[in-house]
Amino acid sequence: MDNLDHFIRRAEVLIDRVEALLPPVSQQPDWEMSSAFIWRKRSGRGYLHAVRHIASVRFDDLHQISPQKKQIEQNTRQFVTGKPANNVLLTGARGTGKSSLIKACLNQFVDQGLRLIEVDKNDLVDLVEIVELIADRNEKFIIFCDDLSFEEGERGYKALKVALDGSISAQSGNVLIYATSNRRHLVPEQQSDNAGYHRADDGDLHPGETVEEKISLSERFGLWLSFYPFKQDDYLDIVAYWLGKLGCTASQIEASRADALRFALLRGSRSGRVANQFARAYMGELLSDARGGDEL
Repeated sequence: MDNLDHFIRRAEVLIDRVEALLPPVSQQPDWEMSSAFIWRKRSGRGYLHAVRHIASVRFDDLHQISPQKKQIEQNTRQFVTGKPANNVLLTGARGTGKSSLIKACLNQFVDQGLRLIEVDKNDLVDLVEIVELIADRNEKFIIFCDDLSFEEGERGYKALKVALDGSISAQSGNVLIYATSNRRHLVPEQQSDNAGYHRADDGDLHPGETVEEKISLSERFGLWLSFYPFKQDDYLDIVAYWLGKLGCTASQIEASRADALRFALLRGSRSGRVANQFARAYMGELLSDARGGDEL
């Protein structure tokens, strides 16, 4: 273990030396280069990195989540048109379209001045700096935090709370925070948390401060969208959509159903992500078989 720690320290020193030789980067990117940006760090200094190849997902590509799609589209439309809108927390089953919905928002409203900034959980301590950086821009910015969850004592937890609601300064009118998580309350709840409960003489239960603290972050999001595992028919519908988009015929799509169900069983999930993965694998096999037949 000592050798490993020594190696890690030497590697960190080497990385710092290499970064010191690199040219300095500006926090302000070329805003005309892209509509999506990632907050990155170099030598402890944060900057916005322009994304050259942005995911092309559209609202029409996302099936079986119509209520969630309608709500987030309406909220984002209000935002880009200067009307009151809420920060959004998308929680629930994995692979059901939470992150894709946010990317679809960008593609839907990019022509109306919407921009996206993705921030890693570990960099949420820089939220105040990021907001100040873009506060005077004319564009509307969604700060995107993907797969968000916190362990006890993480600094980003407090920083996000402040950015959402608790700062002495007003929220910038051109910034909203959209976050995805598999946990509705973002922080794991322990059985020991219940030790904070006690019963008064009148029989009332009073929640302990620990529990109150753990649910306070999610309550700062004005809009909650919940996502659930897909039923079998929903999953097959999504498979059919992606196969059709990849060029499969109706008969090929019908013939794929049993394989699609086996594929989901092996993955342990019937989700939109698994449906897309199956469609790519299935279409790839069809094309490989066709080419092999031509060569024969």
